[in-house]
Amino acid sequence: MAAHINLVDADIYQRGGAPHDQFAWLRRNAPVYWHEYGGEPGWPGFWAVTRHADVGHVSRHADAFSSTRRLALFGETPEAEIELQRLMMLNMDPPQHTRQRAFVNRGFTPRLIGRLAKHIREICDTLIDEVVPRGTADFVTDVAAQLPLHVICELVGAPVTDRAWIFEKSNMLVGFDDPEFRQSPEEGIQAAAEIYAYAGELAARRREQPADDIVTRLLQPNEAGEVLSTDEFDLFFLLLTVAGNETTRNAASGGMLAFFEHRDQWRRLLDDPGLIPAAAEEIVRWVSPVNLFRRTATCDTEIGGQAIAEGDKVVVFYASANRDDAVFADPDVFDIGRDPNPHVGFGGGGPHFCLGRHLAALELRVLLQTLAERMPDIELDGEVSRLRSNFLNGIKHMPVRFTPSAPRT
Repeated sequence: MAAHINLVDADIYQRGGAPHDQFAWLRRNAPVYWHEYGGEPGWPGFWAVTRHADVGHVSRHADAFSSTRRLALFGETPEAEIELQRLMMLNMDPPQHTRQRAFVNRGFTPRLIGRLAKHIREICDTLIDEVVPRGTADFVTDVAAQLPLHVICELVGAPVTDRAWIFEKSNMLVGFDDPEFRQSPEEGIQAAAEIYAYAGELAARRREQPADDIVTRLLQPNEAGEVLSTDEFDLFFLLLTVAGNETTRNAASGGMLAFFEHRDQWRRLLDDPGLIPAAAEEIVRWVSPVNLFRRTATCDTEIGGQAIAEGDKVVVFYASANRDDAVFADPDVFDIGRDPNPHVGFGGGGPHFCLGRHLAALELRVLLQTLAERMPDIELDGEVSRLRSNFLNGIKHMPVRFTPSAPRT
């Protein structure tokens, strides 16, 4: 099997999702595996970390496994771009990350998230109203993608009519390996530049007209009188529009596909709506919307007994950790009543644990509740089109059908 290990071929993910057969072999035989092929000519090999405990270890020890040395995404960034990208929270280590996170935490207060709960149900009902008369829909573009886009617009105080534009630019940024979304690197650079300009316009508006939203909070000085620089703000806005959109969209789409493939679990949910919170967590474990992140060793160290040299590229695979039978009973079973469920779908802990974890879980719970009530007979109605990406376990299109009904509003 080792001769056939390739965890970064985007075609594998597009054909059938995460390569769980390879992950299972690695967890049993080489849980910290030297992966010779770096994905592109000239890219370095890397250590593939596949067990739950080891993914957690790397995640919690930012001092030894840096996000800032060579950044956090898998690809190799040109030297000329690295300094700017280090201003994004995703690519920071403490103490810089701690300072930036403190700014951002002000925008994700329990009060703000709680205030959104009723509104998220209204959004879900509106989205369902738009498709129920037809009896068919593309679950991804009509429902799963629209929910987080609505929420992001609400959070940042952007017009909800801008959501289609945000959807397009986000796809261009994360769909860098998928020709449906991006034809050239220049398109990605242009999309990022347009989002920066959009962020600048929002910031200027909120400086003149403060509101109860994340943008206003981010622009305020902290206790030391410091403010985010323009680049820091623009890069966080970019991170929010992508991370807040793509992860929820792919969890919702992948979760519904899991229900289509495990109809007994959908019937179980319909019979017992009290399972919805556990079902949302199981969806995140099962789908693992974000497949991997990259770290760089800052010193000679080890992971699970495997020696790691300073400067080595280290890649943690959340999709593998979430199927580790040392942690999960029957990990290859989709079980919406799973308890406990210590998945790493929102990260393996440590400083980079997902900031929007509670908001994403809330969106999933409300969406499941709405679908169960209003589309109980929803089913797959054609071929599923997966994203060509080793970074996100994404679905681009998923046709569904259901009994037509009248809108509620």
